Amino acid sequence: MEQARRPLDPEAILAATEQILRRHGPEKTSVVDVARVLGVSHAAVYKHFASKQALREAVAKRWLGRDREALAVVADDNKLSPADRLRGWLHAVLTVKQAKLREDPELFGAYVLLASTQAEVAVDHVADLLGQLTSIVAAGAADGTFATSDAAATARTIFHATSRFTHIAFAGEWLNDGIENELDAVCTLLLDGLRNH
Repeated sequence: MEQARRPLDPEAILAATEQILRRHGPEKTSVVDVARVLGVSHAAVYKHFASKQALREAVAKRWLGRDREALAVVADDNKLSPADRLRGWLHAVLTVKQAKLREDPELFGAYVLLASTQAEVAVDHVADLLGQLTSIVAAGAADGTFATSDAAATARTIFHATSRFTHIAFAGEWLNDGIENELDAVCTLLLDGLRNH
């Protein structure tokens, strides 16, 4: 008996694209390959995604979105002090990126390719991270822990100051021994500068 085929929808296309990207990498993955895995024509895929770039962006957005909620939980944890939330969130971002690099290198490569072309998904991802970071800084400003009158500007500064631990240009260093200790030292320095004395 033939197994019923899953209806062709964006989710099925994205899952198949991830499978192909993992097998062949971003440079060798085509819409035709995705269509072949799904048993449909490439035109059927294009009904859901207007171009190969749109499909890649959707895959990257889905892939990045998997960790968004976990980071948001850390950012919104009101049981922790703003200082502990900031340190915990920065470590969580590094941990997420290390896991993606270590466990999903092909999709990580696809994301690097997208980010290098300034794709909207990369810009949106950074904006989301900055939003979470801003909420932590704003909480610290509100309770008097942090000396800042502009939470968004302070969050951007922290984001840039910790880019070695988050920006894909430094991905080659994320798995180095002691990187977590280095991030912790940067966090201590940042928190000392942020605190109301």
